[in-house]
Amino acid sequence: MKLSVRMVAVAAVLATAACAPQTSGNSSSDKDEKTGTLRVWLFQEVNNQPKEKVVDSVLADFEKEHEGTEVTVEYIPVETRAQRIKAAFNDPKSAPDLIEYGNTDTAGYVKDGGLADVTEDFGAWDEAKDTDPTARQSVTVGGKIYGVPYFVGVRALYYRTDVFEELGLDVPKTQAELIATAKEIRAARPELYGLAVGGAYTYGAMPFIWAHGGELATGKGGSYAAAIDSAAARKGIEAYTSLFGDDNCPAAKCAAMTGNDTITAFAAGKAAMAIGGDFSHAAVEAGKVKGTYAVVPLPGLKAGSIAPAFAGGNNLGVLKSTTHRTLAVDLMKRLASKEAQGKLFEAMGFLPTFSDVRQQVAAKEAFVKPFVATLAADTKFVPASPAWAQIDAGQVLPTMFQEVVSGKKDVDSAAADAAKKMNEAFGSAG
Repeated sequence: MKLSVRMVAVAAVLATAACAPQTSGNSSSDKDEKTGTLRVWLFQEVNNQPKEKVVDSVLADFEKEHEGTEVTVEYIPVETRAQRIKAAFNDPKSAPDLIEYGNTDTAGYVKDGGLADVTEDFGAWDEAKDTDPTARQSVTVGGKIYGVPYFVGVRALYYRTDVFEELGLDVPKTQAELIATAKEIRAARPELYGLAVGGAYTYGAMPFIWAHGGELATGKGGSYAAAIDSAAARKGIEAYTSLFGDDNCPAAKCAAMTGNDTITAFAAGKAAMAIGGDFSHAAVEAGKVKGTYAVVPLPGLKAGSIAPAFAGGNNLGVLKSTTHRTLAVDLMKRLASKEAQGKLFEAMGFLPTFSDVRQQVAAKEAFVKPFVATLAADTKFVPASPAWAQIDAGQVLPTMFQEVVSGKKDVDSAAADAAKKMNEAFGSAG
């Protein structure tokens, strides 16, 4: 198949989602057809072409081995995934067979009844034994497995070596130094953001909250209570939101920025620093700053410490409503295989979920080291509750940050309102 067939215009994609009925209908399909068309939804990256090449290579082999089978791929925006995938769960006839999804969404998608239980398939997959425990946990709910890990990701601090050298700056060793350095750069080079930040960049903000001892929520076993309004969390919110202003990243431009937006700004040479993932490497390498940047772990409060990072990553899952279950499971394993994950790392910088493959790539590529160091330090995850999908889709935390940086609310009231919304979501999730 040609790439042009696989790529579907975003406008058409969103139109399809808008037309999807909102009544539940995600029951299991009784069909398991061995030929026909498989539909796959994968996430659109900042620089997507290298990812497409890896995927196309896997699909070419898959289609060659499954005569009469065709695969179409839509690359969908991460920011609108909640609406798209919910619509797919509600309308099986227009739903894909296989999706890429964020590991924070697993519990919610399982509760919605959208993902197929692939516990036996995962257990029979020879390569699965080398999946690292954290990655395996990200596809596990209630002891059952609902997909395969696709890649893991953490964020670190990208910085412009040329700007730091020009201004005679040292790389920040604490969070306070990071904030001060960002503002010093902005004062000396007003055409640059000192540190590109985004009001809609939840996982770039979380290390500030966690470094101050704050938490998103407390609890376990499906029962959670919001902690975003605790004293420690509020200190972290205050630290992060202090970076929005004319002295670093003007609120008028930065309040609505996402994580992808901050990396795009850095890659384009518009920012001296950015908080980006190992998965951002390809986009930065393709930008204007190639050869003039470096990466270090994001500093914590004390010199030498690393701020706790979100243990992110994406998974692949088969929809319960698929009429091509056997084919979809096979394709899922191929896309997430050791060989494919190795190629994805080479193309995009995505860290493999297999422990042995990750060790191999870390030994070959120096840029991986700060991310591996961050993984080895204190990483955090979101509450393992189906409520998180609702909280995330409802933009609860971005709204909190944006209310503060816009001056509509102070930190205390914005955090209190966010905690109330989170608790409502936890309560409705049961």
